[in-house]
Amino acid sequence: MDKIKTTAIILAAGSGTRMGGPVKKQFMLLNDRPLLYYPLKVFEESFIDEIIIVASPEDKDFINREIVSKYGFKKVTNIVPGGEQRYDSVLCGLNAIDRCDYVFIHDGARPMIDIKTLERGLDAVTKHDACVIGVPSKDTVKIADEQNRVVSTPRRDLVWNIQTPQIFRFSLIKEAYNDVVGRAGEYKAQGISITDDAMVLELYNDHDIRLVEGSYRNIKVTTPEDVILTETFLKALD
Repeated sequence: MDKIKTTAIILAAGSGTRMGGPVKKQFMLLNDRPLLYYPLKVFEESFIDEIIIVASPEDKDFINREIVSKYGFKKVTNIVPGGEQRYDSVLCGLNAIDRCDYVFIHDGARPMIDIKTLERGLDAVTKHDACVIGVPSKDTVKIADEQNRVVSTPRRDLVWNIQTPQIFRFSLIKEAYNDVVGRAGEYKAQGISITDDAMVLELYNDHDIRLVEGSYRNIKVTTPEDVILTETFLKALD
């Protein structure tokens, strides 16, 4: 039996407008290193065979020079330009893959991913073909209408906060992305916003998607408060 090949797509094409600073959030320094360095380091040191970074075209040279080459990330095989929406960028990453069995799609703004979570994800995806990392919600969640009126309260034990990576059999998610992105205009007209990779598969067919428990530290750095929290996590690892 041939060895399983795994590829990670790291999304780093965002503008980081909610952060409000002069530097894109994926390049902000945390403990003297760019935010993007941290998830790349974890994937580099894991079982992952290949890393593809999706970035804005104007950032390609900077990423290659100041992050990939500077820190010696040997598994990064390509830096490809992203698209207008997140789902466009993911498809750009998928199109850059020549061959793999399973693909790990990860937000570059989640620096606290860890190898044990990746290993649990690999175990799940080889059994179920589609899984997403997440954590059970600590908070009660309310479903609201457009006027911010409470409509319902789902059982908290059934509510998960979804993270990345989201992990799939490559052929399955590539097929789903080609179909759904091609009809993105139809979904937008219906008021449907495609916010993550699992949703692409949900729109495409009824394939089971399994939840895999990750870590409450695996936050997405979006606001200045997230930076403070992430720096605290990083210092705890020293």
